Order: sequence, then C-alpha cells, then structure tokens
Amino acid sequence: MIEILRERRSVRQFLDKEVEKEKIDILKEAVLRSPSSRGINPWEFIFVTDKELLEKLSKAKKHGSAFLKNAKLGVVVIADTRKSDVCIEDCSIAAITLQYVAESLGLGSCWAQIRLREHNDNISAEEYVRNLFGLPDYYLVECIIGIGYPKNKPKGHDFSTLQFDKIKEIS
Repeated sequence: MIEILRERRSVRQFLDKEVEKEKIDILKEAVLRSPSSRGINPWEFIFVTDKELLEKLSKAKKHGSAFLKNAKLGVVVIADTRKSDVCIEDCSIAAITLQYVAESLGLGSCWAQIRLREHNDNISAEEYVRNLFGLPDYYLVECIIGIGYPKNKPKGHDFSTLQFDKIKEIS
C-alpha cells in the first residue's frame, strides 16, 4: 500500500485504450468493500463507459471536469442523504479507495469535485449531474472519478517534499 501512495498522482490524460471488464469488476468490488459509518453504506456508484455520456460529464462544472471527456471510465459517487448524516465522508472514503485500487491495477485517475461547485451561473454541478441521471434532490453528488490508462505517468512526490511539519507527536 505504501508503494501505491508513493507513486499515485492525479492523471488527466488517458490513452485511447478501453479498461478491461475484469478491471472494472474489481473496481466495483473495491467500492462496495469501502468502509462507511456504522456500516450504513449510503453511497451508490454510477459506472459510465459511454463516450457521449462521459463528454456530458466533462461539462459538469465550469473548471476541472474537462478531462472526463477522454477518460475511458467515469465513476459518479453519489449518496442518499436520507440514510446517513455522514454520507459526504463515506463517499470520500469510497472515492479514494477507488483511486488507490485503480492505481494498483495500472490505471490512472483523477477526482472531479462536484458537490459545492457550479455548472454555470444558474445551476450547480450537482443539479446538472442529478438531472443527467434523473436523480431525486435528496441525492448528494460528491464527485466523479475519471479513470483510464495514463498517457503520461507523473512521478510520485519526492520524500523530501513531504510536509512533516503538519504532524505533531505527543508521547
């Protein structure tokens, strides 16, 4: 796991190579194994491989979602807010679990934040995605994770750049 953490970086450019069904199945299993508060599992996941739909998702917000157009897989991370008061946290844990497992499979990924972002001056990015999938208003749309084979693989952050000053030790 530490090697995955050492090597993983956000990837926004992908090769024109489909993600194999076997790998998608592993990613599905990974998110369903993701921990959630009190085991409530309020999260749900929409796995998108349709090119036209990925292009629509790439326009979900003003800035920072365009890379989804060239991803081979987009995973929309949503939650039923009626089930849990910590669904934001549960969705976040599931999303990063997805990214780490994608990395372990040789895939690159990037998080597109949707919650609290604007689609345009009239509607939020969340509303845009909810409308796209016909989701009720009580669904939170946390993020979309774009996944694919990386076109370029950036190197992990060097150990010397880690901000150890952000760690306090109490003995």
